[in-house]
Amino acid sequence: MQFALNEDQIAVRDMALAFAAEKIAPHALRWDEEKHFPVDVMREAATLGMGGIYIRDDVGGSAMTRFDAALIFEALATGCPTTSAFISIHNMASWMIDAYGSDAQRQTWLPKLCTMELIASYCLTEPGAGSDAAALRTRAVRDGDTYVLNGQKQFISGAGGTDLLVAMVRTGGDGPGGISTLVIDGKTPGVNYGANERKMGWNAQPTRAVMFENARVPVANRLGEEGIGFKIAMAGLDGGRLNITACSLGGAQTALDKARAYMKERKAFGKRLDEFQALQFRLADMAIELEAARTFLWRAAAALDRKDPDATMLCAMAKRFGTDVGFEVANQALQLHGGYGYLSEYGIEKIVRDLRVHQILEGTNEIMRLIVARKLIEGAR
Repeated sequence: MQFALNEDQIAVRDMALAFAAEKIAPHALRWDEEKHFPVDVMREAATLGMGGIYIRDDVGGSAMTRFDAALIFEALATGCPTTSAFISIHNMASWMIDAYGSDAQRQTWLPKLCTMELIASYCLTEPGAGSDAAALRTRAVRDGDTYVLNGQKQFISGAGGTDLLVAMVRTGGDGPGGISTLVIDGKTPGVNYGANERKMGWNAQPTRAVMFENARVPVANRLGEEGIGFKIAMAGLDGGRLNITACSLGGAQTALDKARAYMKERKAFGKRLDEFQALQFRLADMAIELEAARTFLWRAAAALDRKDPDATMLCAMAKRFGTDVGFEVANQALQLHGGYGYLSEYGIEKIVRDLRVHQILEGTNEIMRLIVARKLIEGAR
C-alpha cells in the first residue's frame, strides 16, 4: 500500500504541474471558446514523455506505471481537463498497440505515437452500442489480404484531427467473441467524418462520428487474433477509467483552489466569505471528498500495476466515486462564487461543463456499479 509519493513520483507530478501551469492553463478558456484542438501543445507534452507514458521504452515510450499516469493526468487537468483527457485517450489507444501488437506493428506505429507526431483515437462506441459495447455492428469482411469495413462509430474523441483509429469491428458472429481490433489510417479511402459535435464541454477536442464505407484495411493491421478485440477494448478501459478519474480530480482541485482564493477576497454582510463557518464546513467537505477519491485512485492504479485479480473492479469503483466527486466539488465551487461562477472569465463554469461528461464516458457510472455488483455476486457464490 502506498500513502506517500516517493521522490521520483513527486518529480513526475511536479513536471506535469509546471507544464500545465505554463503551457495549458493560460490558454484553456480560449481553446474552449474557439474549439481549438491544441495539437502543438500536446506534442510539447510528448517531448517530456507524456505521449507514451506506459509504453515500453524500446519504441520510445516512457515505461512508467499506471500510478505515474494517474499523477500526470491529474496534474495536466489542473490546467485543462479536456486537454489532459485527450492525451489520456491517445495513451490508451497507443497502449493497446504496445500490449497486443506484433513487434512489426509496434515498431511501425509506436515511435511516432510516443512523440505524438501521429495521434490516435479510440473507436468503440456506435450509435446503437454505447453501454452495450458487445452489440457493436461495424462489420469487417475479409477479402484476401484486406478487410472491407462498413459501419459507423459515434462520439469519437479527436476524430478528423487524428492520424490513426484503433477500432473495434465485427469480424465474426454476434457477441463479444466476434469482435476484432484494427489500426486504421485515418485518411484511408472510405473513412469519412461527421461534423464536429456541439457539446456541453470538452470543446478543446473535436468529437465526430466516423463512417466506414467499403474502406479497405490490411489484415496486417489487426491486433492479435480475430475474436479478441472485445478483450483488448476492455483491458484498455481499465486504465482509461483511472485516467479519466485523475482528470476529474485535477479539474476539481483547480475549482476548489479558485473557490478558496475567491472566498478570501469576497465580502458579504461585513465579513469575508471564508469567515462564515457554514462555508468553511463546505470547503472542508470538498477537500475531504477529493482526498478520499485521490486515495481510492492511487489504490486502484497500484492494483492495476501489480495485475491484482480485483483490479477491474477497483478501477470501476474508483471511476464511479472519483468522477462523481470531481463533478460535485466543481459544482460546489461554482456555487461558492455565486453569480460570478456563472461567468466564463472566472473559469469555473468551464470546469463544471468539462467534468460532467466524465460520469458518462469510459463506461457510464451506472455500468461501473454493474461491474462492481457482478463481481460481488460472483464472489458470494
